Amino acid sequence: MAAVKGTALHPGDLAVIACYFIGVLFVGLWSSKKSKRDSVKGYFLASRDMHWIPVGASLFASNIGSGHFVGLAGSGAKSGLGIAGFELNAMIVLLILGWIFVPVYCASGVFTMPEYLQKRFGGQRIQVYLSVLALLLYVFTKISADLFAGAIFIEQSLNWDLYVSVCVLLAVAAIFTIAGGLSAVIWTDFVQTILMVIGSLVLMVLSLIKVGGYDKLFYDFENKQPNNSVVGYDLNNKSCSEVPDNFQHLLRPISDPELPWTGMVFGLTISAVWYWCSDQVIVQRSLSAKNLSHAKGGCILAGYLKILPLFFLVLPGMAARVLFIDKVGCSDPDSCEEICGNRVGCTNIAYPLLVLELMPAGARGLMMSVMLAALMSSLTSIFNSSSTIFTMDIWRRIRKSASEMELLIVGRMFVLVLVVVSILWIPVIQNDESGQLFHYIQSVTSYLAPPVCAVYVLAIFYKRANEQQIRCRYLLTRNRDMKTVALTMTVLKWNP
Repeated sequence: MAAVKGTALHPGDLAVIACYFIGVLFVGLWSSKKSKRDSVKGYFLASRDMHWIPVGASLFASNIGSGHFVGLAGSGAKSGLGIAGFELNAMIVLLILGWIFVPVYCASGVFTMPEYLQKRFGGQRIQVYLSVLALLLYVFTKISADLFAGAIFIEQSLNWDLYVSVCVLLAVAAIFTIAGGLSAVIWTDFVQTILMVIGSLVLMVLSLIKVGGYDKLFYDFENKQPNNSVVGYDLNNKSCSEVPDNFQHLLRPISDPELPWTGMVFGLTISAVWYWCSDQVIVQRSLSAKNLSHAKGGCILAGYLKILPLFFLVLPGMAARVLFIDKVGCSDPDSCEEICGNRVGCTNIAYPLLVLELMPAGARGLMMSVMLAALMSSLTSIFNSSSTIFTMDIWRRIRKSASEMELLIVGRMFVLVLVVVSILWIPVIQNDESGQLFHYIQSVTSYLAPPVCAVYVLAIFYKRANEQQIRCRYLLTRNRDMKTVALTMTVLKWNP
């Protein structure tokens, strides 16, 4: 990917970034020293002793990675406000997590979500299958996407090579996760959430002032056209830089090709229930709370924080299109490739351009720290949760007599495996045809989330669903030997 020629970082910016790393390392080391890292419960669940404020901040920071800063702002620059529906929907689903799902998970005393399903349904196969599926989802939709987004930002500001940037980011995140466990991850998330809110608030205000205000932003977003626009480039024989007529709408008609209201209300809710109510990264933070009241308080805090991306990310993304229309809004394939290295479009560079062009010296370093905070919090959360799933659900099946020390070592080593696999997957994201990182993430998720969501909803709401029942129903439909069916039903103690 070619780097946009932006404003070089000032020595003051580099000093701010250095202070950020020193501060986060201090918090990480302090929390690591306080946590009990020599036990499985202490390392993977922070000894179940976290306050609701860091729990809520960690829920938010684990979700808002650099993929949001690049992808959500980029989709806002492409098509307007509608993409914010993904964030606003989470406010409701977080309440479902706190009041319906977390009480069940806490009562079951589990470490991981696949472990809960094993206890709930009584079989081993569903536990292993969903463990592997979760790990694949983390690599394909979370780790690689966040790395790619963070690397874009570093590449634009420092002109570093993409893979050099990725390796540096991975090294820092891996050190955090391997050394400190979940307690260190949650407390660093708390600090990084404060940084993200302050930094993105400042940039939002500056971008609206530069554009000329809220009304001027919407007028120019609809009417301003790039000089390198090419008619006939996309399948609808229109310029791919064209702004949709309903760019101001959160809910759009069924005929909308990208964000129809049916998908945003029904389809998105299914994916959101999977992510917020059954994903290990999210639920693990709730399970670390000292009691159920603190877990619910964390969910409420995270729900309020999810209002912010509409204002802090989507609106600045739209402002970037107005301010840098020939770069962010480009549609000529040759021009786009020269600007950002992607022939489909350059909306992914919207937020980095704002930071480099609008923020004064020193403040650019603050926003660089905000992006790094988003990336670090997301990566450390995913690494910790992935190692928890692999260790507790897969390795314990391979080594049933494994000691706690062995489980801790395996959990740390698995983080290194994730690092390597994530690097290998980045070229696939880099060449994604949509040119919008957020669309890549949601398209992969939409294929895999609904069936997993259905399994957890059945587990919570339908008490008769279990592996034995499913096996008997299979025999009743496939086996004509009624003696065998009757014997199986007796052995499994199942009465339809």
